Amino acid sequence: MEFADPYWFWALIIVPVLAGLYIYRFFSGRQASLSFSSLDQMNDLPGNWKSHIHWVQAMLIWTGLVFLIIALARPQERLTTVERNAEGIDIVMVLDMSTSMLAEDLKPNRFEAARQVAKDFVDKRETDRIGLVTFAMKSFTVVPPTLDYRLLKQLIDDLEMGVIQDGTAIGMGIATAVNRMKESPAESKVIILLTDGQNNAGEIDPVTAADLALTYNIKIYTIGAGTRGTAPYPIQDPIFGQRYQNVQVNIDEEMLTQVAELTGGRYFRATDSEQLESVYAEIDELEKTEVEELIYTDYEDKYPLYLSISLILFGLSFLIKITITQTITPLD
Repeated sequence: MEFADPYWFWALIIVPVLAGLYIYRFFSGRQASLSFSSLDQMNDLPGNWKSHIHWVQAMLIWTGLVFLIIALARPQERLTTVERNAEGIDIVMVLDMSTSMLAEDLKPNRFEAARQVAKDFVDKRETDRIGLVTFAMKSFTVVPPTLDYRLLKQLIDDLEMGVIQDGTAIGMGIATAVNRMKESPAESKVIILLTDGQNNAGEIDPVTAADLALTYNIKIYTIGAGTRGTAPYPIQDPIFGQRYQNVQVNIDEEMLTQVAELTGGRYFRATDSEQLESVYAEIDELEKTEVEELIYTDYEDKYPLYLSISLILFGLSFLIKITITQTITPLD
C-alpha cells in the first residue's frame, strides 16, 4: 500500500486534540445545579443507558475523522506488469563419439565428462533452442534444436558408444549441424564442437564445413578434450580382462583453431574435467541471450473504500444524535 499525499497524515493530530477537549468539557461541566441533603435514596435507581450513548457517538465521529484523513492521503495499490522479450539463440552441440573418447584422462572418461557438462550447459539456458549431433565415422542428428530440454537431456543420457562405426568425421559433424540451422530465423546461431582427435573420415573436411557455416552466419566454438602427451585407455584383454594402455593424444589444434576463428568463434583446450566445465561455463557467458524487460506500473486508488467507511461512521453518529441523544429545547 502506498499513499499519494502522505502529508495529510499530519492532520491526525486533530483527533486526539478533539478527543481531549471533549473529555475535558464533559468532566469539567458536570456541576450540580440543585442541592440535596442526601442522595442515598437514589443509589438503588437503575441507570439509563442513554446517558452513556454520547461516548459511542463521539467514538464514531473520531473514527470517521481518522478514515477521512486516510482517504485524503489517497491510499493506492501499485500494479506492476513486467513484459519480457527474449531473442533466443539456436545452439547445436556436436559431440565426438569415436572410441578414443573412452580414454580416462578426463574423469570418469572423456565421453562421460562431455555428456555431463553438456547436460549442465542445457540446465543454464532458458529461451534457447538446443540440438545435438553426434559423429564417429558418420554423423547423425540426435535431436534438432528444441526447447524441450527434458527430452534433450534424456537423449544425452541414452547415448551409447560403439553404435556408430568408429572414426572421426569432424567435417561431417559440422556440416550436419549447419544443415539443421541454416533455415533458422534466430538472430544468433552457434555450434559447440567437442572432439579428442583429428579428422580422418567423411566427405567434407572441417575447414570447408566451417566455410559453409560462415555462409549461414553460424559461429563455431571448438573444444579439444584430452590431456597432453599420453592418456590411459581401457583395453579388453581376452585373457586378463580389462587393462589399461597409454595412448598418444593427438588433437588437431591448428585445424580446430582455424575452424573457430573463421566463423568468429574460439578454440578451447580442456585437459581435465574441471577445465571442460569451465570451458562450457565460459561459452555460456559468451553466448548470453539478450532479454529486454519493459516494466509497466499502474496505480489503483483505494481511497473510495476509506471515504465510504468515514461517511458511514459520520452517518451513524448523526443518526444517533437525531434519534437518541437529541435535546429538546424548552419553549420560552
